[in-house]
Amino acid sequence: MKTYIGVDVASTKLDIANNGSTKQVLNQPAAIKPWLRSLAPTAHLICEATGAYHQPLLRACWQLGVTVSLVNPERVRALAKANGRHAKTDCIDARLLADFGARQQPAPTAAPDPIRAQLQELNTRRLQLVAQRTQELNRQQQPALGKFAGASLRRLCKCLDREITRLEAYADQLIASSPALSAQVAELTKVAGVGTQTARALLATMPELGTICRRRVASLAGLAPFPCESGQWKGRRHIRGGRATVRQALYMAAFSAMHHNGHLKSFAQRLIANGKPHNVVITAVMRKLLIHLNARLAKQRLLQEEL
Repeated sequence: MKTYIGVDVASTKLDIANNGSTKQVLNQPAAIKPWLRSLAPTAHLICEATGAYHQPLLRACWQLGVTVSLVNPERVRALAKANGRHAKTDCIDARLLADFGARQQPAPTAAPDPIRAQLQELNTRRLQLVAQRTQELNRQQQPALGKFAGASLRRLCKCLDREITRLEAYADQLIASSPALSAQVAELTKVAGVGTQTARALLATMPELGTICRRRVASLAGLAPFPCESGQWKGRRHIRGGRATVRQALYMAAFSAMHHNGHLKSFAQRLIANGKPHNVVITAVMRKLLIHLNARLAKQRLLQEEL
C-alpha cells in the first residue's frame, strides 16, 4: 500500500502532511535529501507545479528514487471546492495534496531526459527574450520619442537579437549532440510550414510528441474543442487549458502551412467557405498540423523499434 504524502512548496520551505501530521523542511537540497532518506519505500509524494520552486524537491526525488507526482494546482483546488474546503494555509494545502493523492492516485512524474531538459530551459529563456524584444519594439513606436531614448531602445533591441541568436545556436548544438532529437527535427521539418525553430520549440514544450494518441496530443496542447450543451441548447465549442507554449510554437507554422501546405491550404479554404471565423480556422489548422506531426514521429519511432 502506498503512503501518499502532500508537500506544499514555497520559495524557502516545504510544508509536509504525512498520515495526519505536518512538519516543515527547508526548501534546500541539504535539508530535503536527509528527509527523503527517512521515508518508507512505499512513500509517494504529491506536490504542485510552482514555477521553479518545486525543482529542488523533484531533482532530489529522482536522484534518490523516491516516487513523486507533480500535479496541476487547478485540479487540487477543484477537489477542495467540491469538498467544501475554503480555508487556505500551507498546512491545509499539504493535507489537501495528500488527500488528492489518495483519491486520484496520479501517475509518477518521470525524470526528464537531461538533453530535453536543457532544450526546454533554452526555449523558455528564448521566449522571455522574444517577449522583452517585442516590448522594446513597441516602445519605439511612441510618438515624439527623444533622440537619446530612441537610441537606447535600438541598442537594447540589437543586444536582444544577438542573445536570441546565441540561444538558438546553443539549442542547435544540443540537438546535434542527440541522434534521436536530430532525427525528430529532420522529420518535423519535412512538413511544409514547419521550420527549424518550430521543431525545436515543439520538442522542448511537448516531449510526449509521437508517443501518445491524437486525442491526447490535442488535449495537451489545448487544441481540443470542448462541447457546451444543455438540454436542447447547443452552444459553440471552445478550446481551453493546455500548454500555451505549444500553441505559440504552432501559430506561425499553421499560418505558413495555410499558404504553402497543399492539404492544409485546401482544408483552411473549405472552413473559410463555410463561414468560419479566422480564429476558428487557424485553431483547426493548428490542431490538424499537430496531429499530423504526432503521427509522423510515432511512425518514425515504430520504424526505429523494428530495426
